Formats: sequence, structure tokens, C-alpha cells
Amino acid sequence: MKKTILALIILFSVLVSGCKSTKTNDKTVKSKNDIFDTTWELEYISGSRIAFDGLYPEKKPYIVFTANKNKYSGDSSCNIYSGTFSKKENSIHFGDVIKTMVFCEGGGEETFFKMLGKTNKLAFDGDGKLLLLTDDIPIMRFKKIAKPKY
Repeated sequence: MKKTILALIILFSVLVSGCKSTKTNDKTVKSKNDIFDTTWELEYISGSRIAFDGLYPEKKPYIVFTANKNKYSGDSSCNIYSGTFSKKENSIHFGDVIKTMVFCEGGGEETFFKMLGKTNKLAFDGDGKLLLLTDDIPIMRFKKIAKPKY
């Protein structure tokens, strides 16, 4: 009888310990897939007949999200921009964009802001890349980068 009780106590301790370990791992995964305090560089965009490298031959657009102010900012490959967003779970909506007014050629900036305006969801792929979606269709994909120097 004592051996059975001891075995149950040991089993219970192992199970409780395992649950705590899982919760810690879930927090790690969640922080890995957090949009905030990260510079996200565009590596795929839909909505253009021009190839990605043709849209962005010199530099790629990037975006940074600021959590405490619900603001986003970045470089469209031509102009610096900023705006506000609203996010709830995996839904996201971008407010009006404020940008500098440098003349841009090639259609990359126009395509970037057009797709940003169509975005209503976000997700992460298996590699931790940020996907901006229209409903369930990925229209933009970003990778984490160190803050650009341009």
C-alpha cells in the first residue's frame, strides 16, 4: 500500500513538473512570434505583375510595430512612413499612412501600400516569418532583420 501511494506521489510530481515546463515553452514560442520591437523586412508581395526584385531593386521595404502606442513605421523603399494600427488576436487593421513625399519610380511603393491597406489578418509561418493576409490568403511576407542602416 505504501509503495502504491509513493508511486502515485512520484507520478503526480512528474506530471506537475511537466506541465510547468510546457507553459514555459509556450511563452518562449509566443515571444518568438511577437510582431513588436522587431524590424520586419519584406521578402514577398502579391498584387503586381512586376517581379519582386524589379519592384525593389535597391532596397526592400521594412516595417516596425510599436506596442504601447499602436503605431507602425518604416521605409517603403522610397519614402519613410508611419501610421496607427489596431490589433486583436490575429486581426490587424492599418490606419492612414503618413509619408515623406519623395518621387518614386517602378511601382514598388504603390504596391506596398495597396497591399498593406488590404490586410486584415496576420500569422506566422513555421520559420517565424510574419505573414500579412487578406482573410486567409497571404499577400505579404516579412522576415526579421537587424535594424537597417539606410
